[in-house]
Amino acid sequence: MAKADLDDLLAILDLSPIGDDVFAGAHPRKNPVRTFGGQLMAQAFVAASRTLVHDLPPSALAVHFIAGGDPAADIEFHVVRLRDERRFANRRVDAMQGGRLLATALVSYLSGGRGLEHNIDMPDLPGPEGLPTIDELLAGYEEVVPGFVNALRPIEWRYTNDPAWVMRDRGGSLAHNRVWLKADGAMPADPTLHTAAMVYSSDTTVLDSIITTHGLSWGWDRIFAVTVNHSVWFHRQVDFSDWVLYSTSSPVAAESRGLGSGHFFDPAGQVVATVVQEGIVKHFPGNG
Repeated sequence: MAKADLDDLLAILDLSPIGDDVFAGAHPRKNPVRTFGGQLMAQAFVAASRTLVHDLPPSALAVHFIAGGDPAADIEFHVVRLRDERRFANRRVDAMQGGRLLATALVSYLSGGRGLEHNIDMPDLPGPEGLPTIDELLAGYEEVVPGFVNALRPIEWRYTNDPAWVMRDRGGSLAHNRVWLKADGAMPADPTLHTAAMVYSSDTTVLDSIITTHGLSWGWDRIFAVTVNHSVWFHRQVDFSDWVLYSTSSPVAAESRGLGSGHFFDPAGQVVATVVQEGIVKHFPGNG
């Protein structure tokens, strides 16, 4: 089933051109109530990348969410070419549905060449082999987190710590979440699709530490959460057919808003990308 889910992801990333720098993006077979933010971001990134004049690597993506999308209808991605040079390019992508603006993305591209290099250390953790699969971690919790059980799962997950729903069941708390990720099946050679798959997955666990820091979990506790904005900085080209470690934490939560931040590490310990996401997160105690 997961490999069919990966086929779904690759299909929705294969955008259909419907006008000058305008693309239509479909939804997969399995959807939440609103369009999954990772899907919208990945599709916006692909739309921007398909309009490049020069073959440039991406340097950053910043998305502001304005309205929720309806999974029953396609999304139109309107690309504005802001800059095109030999080493630099910038795009704005407006995600529209039924004449309503869902989100705006800014994507930058830069071919910088070699320069200074340094890297934070990857956490010393067990590798993905031998860690429980996501299906094993969801077993027995089908009624607690049915949204996760029934979600599209094109990405293979291997948690190095208890996921939120298991942590909550055991009465613990976690100041960070660290999970190995990779596409659950063969990926095309196109580097844009590898990056888009990583962008898609960057929306999966980044806000978890906001609630796990307080010993809370989706499903067990009454929590409302919605993404406000999401940024990714691309440091190196990712190979998403191989494992990458997504290490996230929450530096701050205040005024019903929380920040999640983290890094993607490749198996060699190099930082591939940095992620920061802000969400509105509300907890309603006593109603879990």
